[in-house]
Amino acid sequence: MQSSIVARVSSSVIGAKRLAAVLISCGMLTTALAQTSVDSSKTTTPSGQRASDSSKTSAPAASAKPAPTKKAAAGKTASGKTNSNVAIIKHQPDRFAGRAGTYYRVVWGVDSLAVKWAESGEIIRFSYRVLDVDKARVLNDKKSEPSLIDPKAGVKLVVPSLEQVGQLRQSTDPEEGKSYWMAFSNKGRPVKRGDHVSVVIGTFKADGLVVD
Repeated sequence: MQSSIVARVSSSVIGAKRLAAVLISCGMLTTALAQTSVDSSKTTTPSGQRASDSSKTSAPAASAKPAPTKKAAAGKTASGKTNSNVAIIKHQPDRFAGRAGTYYRVVWGVDSLAVKWAESGEIIRFSYRVLDVDKARVLNDKKSEPSLIDPKAGVKLVVPSLEQVGQLRQSTDPEEGKSYWMAFSNKGRPVKRGDHVSVVIGTFKADGLVVD
């Protein structure tokens, strides 16, 4: 009886020891797993930190300013469009800046002589500015019949006269500093732009005028 009890106790003790061993081994396994998890998290942290550092390193490149472009040419922007703030001045040479200009100012008291193609070429307009009233009086004299001669076209144009209007010219008494004009009929357009013509008004004659 006693031996049976001892055997049971021994069996119980052995079972308890085995259970304790199993529990201990499970605890160690859990600890080991926990330790492994901690080590793994510690291991991944530097990797994440390196990724962050890499992103920090690449940031300046993303925010780097573009290389400066070449300065746009005067009057134009970098895109090639014309800058509206830049004034474009068309140069128009003075055809009477030399001896011819001096001649007309001194002898006839006029300057700014111009011949222009008008009304689609049906009219040739001659204009001038008065500097000296007495010398320029002949140009405004109603008795003087103006004519425009084009040697190249072989024609002589006259100032037409219209009903209720009279001749297409200004024939009032000249005033200093004022501009005057007269219109020659160019029916059929024989006189072209660029032709060199002469204007005759009484004793006044201007040669080599270019039709604009």
